[in-house]
Parts: sequence; structure tokens; C-alpha cells
Amino acid sequence: MFFFKKKKISDEILKKINEKDRVKKYSFLVIGSFLLAVSFNLFFAPNNIVTGGVSGLAIVIENICGFSSTWFINISYVLLLLISLIVLGKKETQYSAIGSVLYPLFVFLTRNIADYIQFDVDNLLLNAVFGALISGIGSGVTFKYGFSTGGIDIICQIMSKYLKISIGESMKIINFIVILGSGFFIGKAGQVYAWEIVMYALIAVYIISLLNDRVLLGISNSKSFYIITDHETAIKNFLMNELGMGVTVLEGRGGYTGDRKKVLMCVIPTKQYFLAKEGILEVDKDAILLINDVYQSSGIE
Repeated sequence: MFFFKKKKISDEILKKINEKDRVKKYSFLVIGSFLLAVSFNLFFAPNNIVTGGVSGLAIVIENICGFSSTWFINISYVLLLLISLIVLGKKETQYSAIGSVLYPLFVFLTRNIADYIQFDVDNLLLNAVFGALISGIGSGVTFKYGFSTGGIDIICQIMSKYLKISIGESMKIINFIVILGSGFFIGKAGQVYAWEIVMYALIAVYIISLLNDRVLLGISNSKSFYIITDHETAIKNFLMNELGMGVTVLEGRGGYTGDRKKVLMCVIPTKQYFLAKEGILEVDKDAILLINDVYQSSGIE
């Protein structure tokens, strides 16, 4: 009975989360899918910059046999969606279903965008960077609101289910194989030009992952300090009276010695990070400091 009640409460919470700001969520899914398609057709595909996934594989296939990358993406996404429905089930598939339709659709609709928006730039690095910036923002806003654009995400979920490895590890493996393979099949295969493109692609992948995290988590404006010290009162006075910060006192106990100690927790604005750190160490040079980025804080003065 308790398990049933607990499950019912969890389902109600999830339902409220999914229904909250639904228009906003779907709007950002559309925007994110559009930005991903634009970055692919405007920067990556014309310059053969392979950043992994189904889109990257599409560029490789087009270079090998001339089959349109646009149609490869559309066909692959439909097939992967069907495979997901069969292998993962309806519940898991629903999170990537809309994105699996929107992204290929936008890729198709923007396939000629490079004919209308032209850059007189032959610099592959600039194309990789700007493509990564747009792609990183697009994927970030998509993931932030709980959606997925399908494709490689479906493959990763299947690998995670049957090979017992994390989705993150699955994604790294697939992207590594696709990007590495592009060095052999794109440009002058085996020569410097092809491997230069691989290096630019790796730069783009790094920027995409960096921006993805920043969009998901935001920019850290504060730092959380966890301070273990024998000079609790002096450090509290410094933080509260000199810096005007609120301090929470936690009870701690050494795992090895069993000794009880006070742990001070304080959220400090990033601009005061150096002053706070140096001030604490001036009061107690033997203090143990654990400092983390804080992306969101509430209820803290």
C-alpha cells in the first residue's frame, strides 16, 4: 500500500512538471531544433565538419557515395524512431518523438540556406566555431526543457540498456568512431587536409559540450564554501561581519577518527571569492576548504 501511494505521488509530481509551462517548453524545442538544423546546413555540411552523431555520419556517407545528407538524416531518424518504439517501448520513445520529427524537418527546410546566407570565409576554424556556438545553444535549450532530438540519443539508450554502459559513455564511443572515420573518407583521405578537418571537428565538439552545459546549468555567479575549522567563531564573524554573508553551521564527524567538528556552509558571490578564501586562511591557515560552483540558490540571504 505504501509503495503504491509513493508511486502515485511521484506520478503526480512528474505530471505537474510535464504540464508546467508547456507552451514555453515546446517553443524552445522548436527553436533548439531549428538552430541545430541551421548550424548543420550553414556551417558543418558545406565544410565537411563532422561533429558525430547521425548528422556527422550523413556527411561521411555523402562524401563516400554521394547520397544526400539531408535524406540520410530524414530516413535514419524515422528508422531509429521505429527501432526505439520496438526496443525501448512507448514511454521511452515519447521523450524523443517530437524532436525526431522536428530536427529532420528543419534540416530539410533549411537545406539550401547556404545559397541565401553566404560567408566569404574559407577559414575552417571560424566555420567550426560559429557552427558550434549555434549548435551548442540549440542542443542546450532542447535538453534544458527535457526533450531530445532523437538520432544518436536513441542508439545510446539502446547501448546503455543492453551493454550496461552509461548513455554518456555510449555517446562518446559513437561520436569518436564517426569523427575518426571522417578522417579516412572526407577530403583527400589519409592526407593532411582530411585530418585537419578532424581537428576542427574536435574543437567544435568541445565548444558544443561547453555551451550545452552553460545553457543547461547557467553561468555560476556564486561559490559555495564548506569550511572545516577549529576556529569556528572567528571565521563566522569574518564572513558575517566583514563580508555580510549568511552562514549555516552543520554537524560533522570524521570518518576515521570519529571526532565531531562543525562545518560552516556559506554561499559567496564570485566577485568576493578571492577575498573570502584568503580571509578564511588568514584566520585559520589549517582550515579545510571545499569550494564549488553554485548555479542556483534560493532562500539564502
